[in-house]
Amino acid sequence: MTRILLAGLATTVLTAAPVMAVETSEVLATYADIAEAKYSDSLTTAQVLKNAISALITAPSEQTLAEARAAWIAARVPYMQTEVYRFGNAIVDDWEGRVNAWPLDEGLIDYVDASYGGATDENAIAALNVIANPSFVLSGQTVDAAEITPALLEETLQEADAVEANVATGYHAIEFLLWGQDLNGTGAGAGARPWTDYAAGADCTNGNCDRRADYLRAASDLLLSDLEWMVAQWAPDGAARTTLTGDEAAGLQAILTGMGSLSYGELAGQRMKLGVLLNDPEEEHDCFSDTTQWSHYYDALGIRQAYLGQYTRSDGTQISGASLADLVAEVNAPADAQLRTDLDATMVEMTEIVDATRNGMAYDMMLARGNDAGEELVMSAVAALVAQTRSIERVVTALDLGGITLEGSDSLDDVNAVFQ
Repeated sequence: MTRILLAGLATTVLTAAPVMAVETSEVLATYADIAEAKYSDSLTTAQVLKNAISALITAPSEQTLAEARAAWIAARVPYMQTEVYRFGNAIVDDWEGRVNAWPLDEGLIDYVDASYGGATDENAIAALNVIANPSFVLSGQTVDAAEITPALLEETLQEADAVEANVATGYHAIEFLLWGQDLNGTGAGAGARPWTDYAAGADCTNGNCDRRADYLRAASDLLLSDLEWMVAQWAPDGAARTTLTGDEAAGLQAILTGMGSLSYGELAGQRMKLGVLLNDPEEEHDCFSDTTQWSHYYDALGIRQAYLGQYTRSDGTQISGASLADLVAEVNAPADAQLRTDLDATMVEMTEIVDATRNGMAYDMMLARGNDAGEELVMSAVAALVAQTRSIERVVTALDLGGITLEGSDSLDDVNAVFQ
């Protein structure tokens, strides 16, 4: 699939501007239609994940655990392509932490290795292990956690004590419960949670297998309900769509803010360069499953899709329409050509990272001190993302859209601050 995508990228070149003028309303409609499709695909794949989790809980085995893990990886494909809707769309930003918050203090949820440590000044419940504790004290109050429910996760544990690292819900909580900690450092390998962590009776390992299953079930239920809610926001009368289309200039600003902020501060900075600076595999976005390379790839692809107004659904259906690229080509063809070129260049760099992982260099190995080849792979992609951000800013100028502030990152803007 990757190679096919690249073949398509290579043929994407500037052609003459459309004969008919592109209406901004049509551009916004395409963007919203694709958002609805992406979140719908995310919901569909999350339902498959839920079914696989149910099979694991009902009949724990090495096979059902492997199938649940495969379903999680598949569910990430459409979801990561939605991250471009963050930053510019407040409805998405306000919601996103419930489904994709990261990093997380996994000791809040379940057992961890002794090297993990315990409570810290920043997080008093970093090692709470709610799965092992049916009752605990939070903010001076005793919490009854005898029954692990979606409400307990969402209303009590998520960002408990106003600590962002207290992540109790979403993809990454589920990821941790399927893989466990990745204790390989900057060596190859993902988490190695045994299937017996969900076994019954004497076969149960690491204790509390029934409560662990309850937590996994509750987290997958929450993920479904959260995605159902977001699909509705992009429906024809949904709040996200009507907000986007209600003010055309603001709608274009939302698209470009999402593209630029994900490209620069979030992906190039926080998710990629920071890990290289710190040589820290804990900075991997999908660290438990060791699939960060795909997370980055699909984030970058989502940025490209937002500009070109194109998306391939999980069932292979193609969605396309009037695009931001069409609009820019009419007002400033060189700016459009440069951004297309830069978006393509970024996808080439992301594919280089994916290929390297296929050839034996895991993403966390790329972050190891002294791995010059790995650092070059990551930093070449960072440079491409920064370059495409500069082109995004030129498009903002071409469309005369002032007032856009892109997400920044100390790792890009003030490296010394990273080490303070």
